[in-house]
Formats: sequence, C-alpha cells, structure tokens
Amino acid sequence: MVTVNHTGVSHTVFRLLGIPGLEDQHTWISIPFFISYVTALLGNSLLIFIILKKHSLHKPMYFFLCMLAGADIVLSTCAVPQALAIFWFCAGEISLDRCITQLFFIHSTSISESGILLVMAFDRYISICYPLRYTTILTNSLIGKIGVTIFLRSYGTIFPIIFLLKRLTFCRSNILPHTSCEHIGLAKYSCNDIRVNIWYGFFVLMSTVILDVMLIFISYMLILHTVFHIPSQDARHKAFNTCGSHVCVIILFYGPGIFSVLTERFGHHILPHVHVLLASVCILAPPMLNPIIYGVKTKQIWDQVTHVLFPKVA
Repeated sequence: MVTVNHTGVSHTVFRLLGIPGLEDQHTWISIPFFISYVTALLGNSLLIFIILKKHSLHKPMYFFLCMLAGADIVLSTCAVPQALAIFWFCAGEISLDRCITQLFFIHSTSISESGILLVMAFDRYISICYPLRYTTILTNSLIGKIGVTIFLRSYGTIFPIIFLLKRLTFCRSNILPHTSCEHIGLAKYSCNDIRVNIWYGFFVLMSTVILDVMLIFISYMLILHTVFHIPSQDARHKAFNTCGSHVCVIILFYGPGIFSVLTERFGHHILPHVHVLLASVCILAPPMLNPIIYGVKTKQIWDQVTHVLFPKVA
C-alpha cells in the first residue's frame, strides 16, 4: 500500500479491485455472483408477489417474510451489480460519496434483516406459546409499527457513520481490495484517528446484531421449553416444523457473518482474497437461499408457487 504524505490532499475517488489476487479469474467468479443475484431477484420478487396476492397468506408470519424478501432484494442490489461491473468491465472506480452511500445501505439493510429475523422469532414464540392469543397480539397495526421500528433502528444507527466518514481525510492509498465499500475498510485509509469510527461500529454491532442474536436465543429457549411440555408427539412435531424454516434462515444469515468476523480478527495468515470471498458469501447466500428455504419447507407457499408457475399441474 502506498502512503501519501500529509499534504492536505484527500482522495475523492477510489478503485475497487474486486477479489485481490484473483483478477485473472474474475470472469469465472462472476458466474456464481450473477446466478445468485438473478435467483435472489426472481425468488424474492415471486415470494412478495404471492404473499401480497393470496389473501390466505395475509398473516403475521408471511408479512414478516415479505419484509425479509424486500430486504434481501435491496441488500443484493446494493452490492452485486457493482461486483459484476468490476468483474466484467473492470469498472471499479467509485466516488467517495457513492462509496459511503453504498456502505450505508449495505450495513443498514443487514441490520434490518437481523431485526426482521428477531421479530420472526417473536412471531414463532407467540404462535407456539400463546396460540389462542396469536391473532389478538399480532394485529396488522402492531405489524406496521414493528416494520417502522425496524426501519428507523437500522437506518438511524448507521446514519451517523456518514458524518464519521465525511470528516476524515483520505490521504493514503485509494485502492480498496474488495468488491464493495465497507465502513472500517474505508476508514482505515484515512490519515486521521479512527478510534471513534471503530468504537461506534462496535456500539452498532452490540446494540443491534448481538442483541438480536441474544433475544432470538432466549425466544427459542422459551419455545423449546413449551414444546417439550406438549403431551402429543404429533403436536410437538408440528411445532418443530413451524420453526424449521426460520432456524435454517437464522443459521444462514448469522453463520457466515460470524465466521467472516472471526477470520478477519484471528486469521491473519489467511490470504486477502479469502476474506473478501467470505464477506461476499454473507451478502450473496441469504438473499438467494431464503426464498428457496421457505418455498420448499412451507407447504402453503409451495402450493401457491406451484399454482403460479405450473397452473396446469396444480
């Protein structure tokens, strides 16, 4: 990395390298990126269409799933087209403002998804532990308020990062070894003290994602406690089935992220392109696989998908 002397010059244009060290393989790497993006767009759009169109699916569980599908579309659209432009056209040049805008939407949408997974766990908790009060607790009004709260929390916590980055002077290298912009990944190229950025990023992580994981864990402990006290084995099996899809999506969302953070923190011997690929999996995998998981494991959705795509068979 080339370091520029403190001359007061601040870079306003950066260059994203894509997958550092694998530039000659970018064409091949673009194939899974493209397939995952098309799958995410089609799968999540179909999911939203079916849920909004079919009155029988106008239930809290499916409204939350609709929110998750919308967040998946935004998340993949914020990152994948930029990566494909790098892979196909070597168009990695990006302005500082556009870079900050991209990381703002990537980070805030990720926090939104975490919040949606939390309220989906709450939905399963109410459904299993208080089935008779389910419809009276999760009213359409409450669902709307929950959606607004998730939106305000995710965008509100990330919004200060815009000003934390705009105050910095980027006098170091303007080469970013990644497919997209990231808060600390961009901040470390400044000549300023970025401890405020680091501590605020830590605060955001603890007050959103880590808190969500803890509350999801508590929800499922309460769910398991209730399920194991159900006398009927069939009823227990049905209760587990209603949580199966959600648990798969939780593992898919948090698993790669936790692994990526651990390798970033402790895997100093791991090659840079491995870190970038792991970070890309965190963005690529959930939007692509979430609609598939819910489509396959949720009978009501599978029936509607079959009816829409194969009407004669249905």
